[in-house]
Amino acid sequence: MKKILLLADTHMPKKRKDFPVDLLHVLKEGVDLIIHAGDWSEKSVYKELIHYAPVYGVQGNIEKDGWTKQLPFKKVIQVENKKIAIVHGHLGKGRTTPDRAFQSCMDEEPDLIVFGHSHIPFMEQRDKVMLFNPGSPTDKRKQKQFSFGLLTIDTNGMELKHHYFT
Repeated sequence: MKKILLLADTHMPKKRKDFPVDLLHVLKEGVDLIIHAGDWSEKSVYKELIHYAPVYGVQGNIEKDGWTKQLPFKKVIQVENKKIAIVHGHLGKGRTTPDRAFQSCMDEEPDLIVFGHSHIPFMEQRDKVMLFNPGSPTDKRKQKQFSFGLLTIDTNGMELKHHYFT
């Protein structure tokens, strides 16, 4: 069984200097992997996350720090028997962020697409693909709560859920 933390749009340190308590609690409990779907803002976010688990991520559209140039705009990883595509969601064709994320990853035939950009938590099954936006743990914009995602993969499949907090 794998427990994976799903993040996007941390925008740190502009929106927040430290990780929120709810996020730190999950990190300290332990995760096997961390996926970040872009808009980290600074490398310090990566440097802190890597202390807890291996981190996979992509560039967003706000990074000014040159370190993110080494990150791809799209990454596909295999975890257990599931193929996970990671994109920020700002590139490609489609009217909405979920549409752009979906269209940009279809050639890879993923089981799951993790994306960000809108800061809006989202979960939807399209054909055989699950689309998931964890929202933002630091910049909720017009959302009522901050959020991130948790993914569990085991022999029975995968379970996705949002974790909301104020």
